[in-house]
Amino acid sequence: MWRTPSAATSTTNLGNIDLKSSPVMIPLASQRLPIEPSSDTQSQSRPSRLRSPWPCSILTAFTTLLASIVLFFILRSFSDRQIGGAGCGIPVMSPSFLHMVGFDTEHTRFASKYNLYLYREQGIDPYTHENLGLNGVPVLFLPGNAGSYRQVRSLAAEASRHYSDVIRHDHERLATGTRSLDFFMIDFNEDMAAFHGQTLVDQAEYVNEAVAYIFSLYHDPRRSWRDPELPDPSSVILVGHSMGGIVARTALTMPNYQANSVNTIITMSAPHAKPPVSFESDIVHTYKKINDYWREAYSETWANNNPLWHVTLISIAGGSRDTVVPSDYASISSLVPETHGFTVFTSTIPNVWIGMDHLSITWCDQFRKAIIKSLFEVVDVRRASQTKPRAQRMQVFKKWYLTGLEPVAERTLSQKVPNTLLTLEGQANTILSQGQRLTVRELGQRTGPNVYLMPIPPQGVSGKKFTLLTDQPFERIGSQGNLEVLFCTVFPPHDGKPSNVLSMNMEFSGDSVGSTHLACKNAADDSIHLPASTPSSKHAFDRAQPFSYLQYDLEDLAEHQFVAVVDKTHAPTKGWVLAEFSDSSDAVIRARIGLGSLLGAGLKVRLPASRPMLTEVKIPALHSSLLDYKLKIVQRDHKGQQELFAPLLRQSIPDPHESKFFINVKEVSVNLHGLAPFMPPPLRDQAALGGVSFQLWTDPSCGSTVDISLTVDILGSLGELVMRYRTVFATFPVLVISLVLRKQFQVYDETGYFITFAEGLDRTLRSSLPALLLSMSLLASSLATSKALPSSDDPFHWRTNSTESPVDFTKNDLLLGSQDSFFWFLVPLFGLISVGVCVIVNYMVLALLSTFSSIYGVLKSKSGYIRRDDKG
Repeated sequence: MWRTPSAATSTTNLGNIDLKSSPVMIPLASQRLPIEPSSDTQSQSRPSRLRSPWPCSILTAFTTLLASIVLFFILRSFSDRQIGGAGCGIPVMSPSFLHMVGFDTEHTRFASKYNLYLYREQGIDPYTHENLGLNGVPVLFLPGNAGSYRQVRSLAAEASRHYSDVIRHDHERLATGTRSLDFFMIDFNEDMAAFHGQTLVDQAEYVNEAVAYIFSLYHDPRRSWRDPELPDPSSVILVGHSMGGIVARTALTMPNYQANSVNTIITMSAPHAKPPVSFESDIVHTYKKINDYWREAYSETWANNNPLWHVTLISIAGGSRDTVVPSDYASISSLVPETHGFTVFTSTIPNVWIGMDHLSITWCDQFRKAIIKSLFEVVDVRRASQTKPRAQRMQVFKKWYLTGLEPVAERTLSQKVPNTLLTLEGQANTILSQGQRLTVRELGQRTGPNVYLMPIPPQGVSGKKFTLLTDQPFERIGSQGNLEVLFCTVFPPHDGKPSNVLSMNMEFSGDSVGSTHLACKNAADDSIHLPASTPSSKHAFDRAQPFSYLQYDLEDLAEHQFVAVVDKTHAPTKGWVLAEFSDSSDAVIRARIGLGSLLGAGLKVRLPASRPMLTEVKIPALHSSLLDYKLKIVQRDHKGQQELFAPLLRQSIPDPHESKFFINVKEVSVNLHGLAPFMPPPLRDQAALGGVSFQLWTDPSCGSTVDISLTVDILGSLGELVMRYRTVFATFPVLVISLVLRKQFQVYDETGYFITFAEGLDRTLRSSLPALLLSMSLLASSLATSKALPSSDDPFHWRTNSTESPVDFTKNDLLLGSQDSFFWFLVPLFGLISVGVCVIVNYMVLALLSTFSSIYGVLKSKSGYIRRDDKG
């Protein structure tokens, strides 16, 4: 601190000086002091004292208290947020890793830094030191930031065991080119690829060199047991976890990439859209180069000009349980068109139905089974690419990873030909009237098989839909089951021998002469699995037999006349079936309500007792990932009839493909990954703005009404700010500190005093900070309502290609990155929190320094006497 001489001393010294005769130069301020003391001089001439850094103004204290309260609720909300249960099964494995020592400096300049391994499952995969036992399709696993190559063991073990137990005994699949999966993996030596762009590029270069070396192993008969009649592999499947998924995409942009050497990429919790940490400029620049390359490739009009035309990219996100990488960043809608890839959440995948954290996504037993089964279905060793064509791969991935309820889900019924002849007698079977609901509360009500025949309404009625739900699995062709669903047309006799025309004959007419012949198709391939919902159910991922569900639009059944539900049980058996044709006017409710109305009064809907089995509530206003909601479902006025199943709820958004299932639902917390901050816009104006859809399955046969209420969970929404605005929480305090330093130096220039941090913050709160936050709030609101690029600023000429209109992929990079002006208030909120954090940190540092100085003083005093120089 500055010390100033006292006023008395200054006057005395000046009085002893002859101003006219002395050659000494006197400062102007000192010359003016005895004549006309100024107010500044009076303040400087006060007795010297050290200024204490501890005092705090009332305004600063009140702001800090308010910020602490808000920060407490944010952190509490984040820790208590609804992320779903931990229901992953534990995998079984016996891993063995073979180091590819031949992949040395002769093949890559990174041989001393990175390593290549081959996985072999002990007791299942045969191999020797001379022969690696390569017999299938090469798959290369890439670990993430500081990740271990050993994370592949759960996937690779399942691949080996599934091939050994199932596929190698299935001669039909072997004949169509299905073989084992040879899992290779790269040890990146736990490099920090998320924080350094050059490391990311180095790893991608090494991947391409590793791919070339893997191909050479299959060319060597001493290393492989592969059938010599099959073509040598010319392509590998890449599986990347976290930043490993970004390395996989980067490899395709590198100069040493061999064309068509990669055609399938599956990533898990990979931040495709944005770097997870954007403080390092090199990683931001590298990300931009990678994403621009992919966007420009898919902007080409002709497939021959697109180097990525053959590539399919599937991005799988863990959801809210992942607190390392925001699952919003896993979206690839701004990079890849729907024909070449999609983003899906683990809670969407059939028979998985669970969110996963950043590490469990690599080993979760239910999830790894789905991944491996899908990979086995896309491989085809009869082709040099080792996989099926791109369109067929996309069909397989949609079948395995989507629920089947999405608009992009494909039905196979129209592609089939009738293969079953159903012969019926009108008196012996149940024929329902037009529009009547089929309700079977128990199977085997008759002594023998029974057929329920439902007439299909005539075409031309828009919005009609057929739905069927049962707790029984559907019987497939060649298998045995209790229930079979067929879609039939009247079959005219052919040469008097109708039973000889189709491959299967189902006779239910006895010896009756006036029987009806129907040519039918089995619908089991279009079966949709839904989690079982009973009064005792707790979680969607419980190990229970799932419900079987069918859903068709009336247009999909244009060539059919009847739906035949065949009960094949011979004795009373537990099991139920509900089937009906419903109108969209009864089954679909569109809520025209805004966020303001939701905040004020919420949404309330009552479903009548005469409702259809499936009711869908669409709320376009629910599209932001920053808000949480509370949904309550209450059933009233039961008519004494026991319900067949408990209410089942599906929450979904169309892009990315995120579905969550809630069983035995009464009250749930709703959060989603829709429009998120800092996310680039999609290639097309996709359906994300369509909002959230709630599909509710209830038993209408029990005659109860259902009340649905939805309210905004304000406290729960605070926790969503942590993952979406991690960088903002780090940068806003820097802004506050900069303003305080500016004020401190400004005061110092004016008075010669360097004021304390607390005093500088108090003056900042009273002057520049409120004005700055107000202007930033207006800027954030303006950026949220900005339009797309003008045609003159279109860098990729999007108007002339598949996207049809220019897209500014950087428009959400500034400030809050929000696409909704509703959230303008976040700027002053973050400013308030930053002020509180700065004050708390300031006093923590002061307390720490005071403690250390006290300790130092005690230790110094005990070390000996303090010497003093006496100079008389």
